Amino acid sequence: MARNQLDLFGAAQPELFDEDAPPVYYQGDPDRVRARLHRLIAEARAADTLPWDADSVRLYRKIVPQMVLWLPEDEAKQLCFDFEEEIRRLLAA
Repeated sequence: MARNQLDLFGAAQPELFDEDAPPVYYQGDPDRVRARLHRLIAEARAADTLPWDADSVRLYRKIVPQMVLWLPEDEAKQLCFDFEEEIRRLLAA
């Protein structure tokens, strides 16, 4: 139940957030996610050394497993594997 709060001039102001409203979550677009991951992996495959700085590598290693959650499970596992294989190859170079 939303409560009204008086503002500085004494007028009632409605609540900005409805506590009873269901949460709204972002729905990722699998095609966009897939395209982004393929570009990232292609960039890594084309490189002889890491094409990103250390902060970017940490970021990508953290977000790639989150990005694949929008994809079918088998495809997600394969893309994560491909990405990590390229990172390992580049780190060893």
